[in-house]
Amino acid sequence: MTASTTRRTTAARSRTAAVGAIAVAGALLLTGCGDQTKDNGSSSGDTKTSTAPLADELPQSIRDKGVIKVGSDIAYAPVEFKDSSGKVVGIDPDIAAAMGKQLGVTFEFENGTFDTLITGLRSKRYDIAMSAMTDNADRQNGVDPATGKKVGEGVDFVDYFTAGVSIYTKKGDDQGIKDWSDLCGKKIVLQRGTVSEDLAKAEAKKCPADKKLTIERFDNDQQAQTRLRAGGADAGSSDFPVAAYAVKTSGGGNDFQIVGEQVEAAPYGIAVAKNNTELRDALKAALDAIIENGEYQKILEKWGVTDGAIKEATINGGK
Repeated sequence: MTASTTRRTTAARSRTAAVGAIAVAGALLLTGCGDQTKDNGSSSGDTKTSTAPLADELPQSIRDKGVIKVGSDIAYAPVEFKDSSGKVVGIDPDIAAAMGKQLGVTFEFENGTFDTLITGLRSKRYDIAMSAMTDNADRQNGVDPATGKKVGEGVDFVDYFTAGVSIYTKKGDDQGIKDWSDLCGKKIVLQRGTVSEDLAKAEAKKCPADKKLTIERFDNDQQAQTRLRAGGADAGSSDFPVAAYAVKTSGGGNDFQIVGEQVEAAPYGIAVAKNNTELRDALKAALDAIIENGEYQKILEKWGVTDGAIKEATINGGK
């Protein structure tokens, strides 16, 4: 699920999107969340590097370990979440597993709050961050979108999907909300560090003094949904695939409804440290390989999100 990554800190134009397209038609599936602990139930690839076609593309240190450590907010269904058995599942883990077969390594997902993932990448806790993170210029350049100030060296992205941002309300009670301009005088709940937060902040600046937009932020999207479900807010916001999944599954489909259109379609990217170009390029090669061999399309069909598909991997395609 953003993003401010994100699930998760993005520019006021990223993780969002008038992808009036990611179909919630066939079957959008799933949800999950993060406690900063390693999860052994994550996706895995073929560790036999001798038979993996792209194993030689990886840095030697990664090949020696046979593992790529992935920082992820595992509470953002259907992108990444834990199923009833505790296994990490979703769009991202499935794509990572398919890439792992090409590279001869296991992608090992570790749970973390969304707005700390890039920091964890900088500190080398993770090799990559893969968590429905919108690729945008602020993240590429290490700029805090709220202040416009440089906060780090930034990251590179390997773009693998396209998505937008939606508003949702309690079912049958939209509070007169049809788009972002209707939020003045209302209270919205969302995940901290996401594009949803960036958009809400930008909208709040437009509201008159007597109709302020109140923004309540949470560590993960599930907490925001719980708050709205209990009547503690007028609306929530998250990436369209996540909002659509919540609408489809929460309360058997009786809790929420999406209002208005998606805004600001933008790419999700796998974040890699700027100085790790060898790993970045290996990931791009692996993603291109599974797009070409059809595995990528099958994964998106499984989760009902084929309208977010890309035709080829791109580095730093976000604006």
